[in-house]
Amino acid sequence: MSQLQDNFGRKFHYLRMSVTDVCNFKCSYCLPDGYRPDGKPSFLTLTEIENLVAAFGEVGTQKIRITGGEPTLRKDFTDIVRIVADNPNIHTVATTTNGYRLAKNAKEWYDAGLRRINVSVDSLDPRMFYQITGENKFDEVMRGIDAALEAGFERVKVNAVLLKDLNDKDLPRFLHWIKHTPIDLRFIELMETGLGHDYFKAHHLAGADIKARLMAEGWLYDQPGKDDGPAQNFSRPDHKGRIGLIMPYAKNFCASCNRLRVSAKGKLHLCLFTENGLDLRDLLQHPEQRAELIERLHGQLTQKEQTHYLHQGITGVTQHLASIGG
Repeated sequence: MSQLQDNFGRKFHYLRMSVTDVCNFKCSYCLPDGYRPDGKPSFLTLTEIENLVAAFGEVGTQKIRITGGEPTLRKDFTDIVRIVADNPNIHTVATTTNGYRLAKNAKEWYDAGLRRINVSVDSLDPRMFYQITGENKFDEVMRGIDAALEAGFERVKVNAVLLKDLNDKDLPRFLHWIKHTPIDLRFIELMETGLGHDYFKAHHLAGADIKARLMAEGWLYDQPGKDDGPAQNFSRPDHKGRIGLIMPYAKNFCASCNRLRVSAKGKLHLCLFTENGLDLRDLLQHPEQRAELIERLHGQLTQKEQTHYLHQGITGVTQHLASIGG
């Protein structure tokens, strides 16, 4: 079966699969009022997930990141990891988490087949961490990162959204931390969403400014590998860790797009922004529907835009990033 490809020659081997939009943190840039359910949630079942993974595996998907909300809130999270890892077409199983369950479960998830993990840590100051996330769980999350390193994960990444007049002063502390800690630290430029115009205006910090500062301090740009995502990566010979910058407002950011998204309720999203998504759930009930599902995926890829429209201030229908897994 031919690989998923759009009209601009971009091939898609990376799926971000949300399994819940519930989150127990209240991050100011994402869910400032906390999670508010819209009726009784009906998220993808294990059977639907297995059929979804099988279809994407047949059309060239090699990496799946299990996302949320907070994906580890699902009691069957380990089973989900195992389903993805057991598919022979999927070479990399990853997740993004706020880390609150990581200390207790890192080894179990590793044994189930999880190999890469991103932990959101927006400040190394416990008080600022609490101010941004709404949860006093800094020590718990840091213990989880230690547990992930001990469990043997191929790659442990820490995600931080740097925010002007909030945690931007943490940059030196972050850089000092990774001098002796072998993690990939990723700074994510704040993106404007439907609910966040005023917040964006107050706290947006341009990724280009952070890049200039790093280069001035001796960080060296690493040439991207073919499987790398949109991050621009930097390293220094005297640091064990690396830095990645995700800068959605940078020129040609979308040129290397290699990922698709499926929401926790089974909608395909071609982009984090701009569109409502295409329902796949009616074709996730039985394995014999796979050919029709694959045909639908190929058909939808012809609709993918060349770029997002964030530069024009158009944020699409996405109200907050937790709704389709960031």
